[in-house]
Amino acid sequence: MRIDARGLRFDVIAGGPEQGEPVLLLHGFPQHSGEWAEVVPALHAAGLRTYALDQRGYSPGARPEAVEAYRLAELVADAVAVLDALGVGTAHVVGHDWGAVVGWALAAGHPDRVRTLTAVSVPHPAAMAHALAEDPQQKARSAYMLLFRQPGVAEKTLLALGATGLRRLLHGVGDAARVATYADPMREPGALTAALNWYRAMSRAELAATGPVAVPTSYVWSDRDVAIGRPAAEACAAHVVGDYQFVELPGVSHWIPDEAPTPLVEAILARVRPAA
Repeated sequence: MRIDARGLRFDVIAGGPEQGEPVLLLHGFPQHSGEWAEVVPALHAAGLRTYALDQRGYSPGARPEAVEAYRLAELVADAVAVLDALGVGTAHVVGHDWGAVVGWALAAGHPDRVRTLTAVSVPHPAAMAHALAEDPQQKARSAYMLLFRQPGVAEKTLLALGATGLRRLLHGVGDAARVATYADPMREPGALTAALNWYRAMSRAELAATGPVAVPTSYVWSDRDVAIGRPAAEACAAHVVGDYQFVELPGVSHWIPDEAPTPLVEAILARVRPAA
């Protein structure tokens, strides 16, 4: 379906029982709502209604040009507006990568709209901001962001030779066909620039200002995530004041929804069911 909100048009994939408790699924970079394809069947079987959103920059009808339009506050406002347009008062929120960042900020700023939060891969924004400032190993892990924040240079690097750089970045999501489902849309005019604008608009101060989360929360992290180290992951707990569970997946890369959908579903359902 297409949802009009905030003067933009968002693509949303809806599924599952219409009367089921709603779950808002938020993808990361450089993916889209399709990253939940291996997750949603089990959620539907559990009686949940899912809404997988192609977020700002990823929906072709929601690609403002200004970098400032991709600040975290705007991304969170999109999620709230989409829930409003769907007629969903409160939802279980599941986010991966940048989608996790939006989920954390949504839960912190709008706890009345979030039943539970399952954040995948990326910890609470304030924990991440602290690690970026103080942890040399996390700084090294996040060095790729320096490239991503360079207009034109990043696009050229990632899209050269048939998007070889982008395809290498996606190593771990699955076979070549699976990689192509994410890489090919990024080759459309303006798509990669819009996605990279999330990094270009990122402010460490805005991340650090994200408040504590009081809603029931699970954080799912994998020990082979090259982007997020253990100190940042474990620091996450200090920013959750509600019920909290840290779920560690051994031997799994950053691409948890693609690589390990079954244990991720187990973590989501373990979080959702107590509130059902």
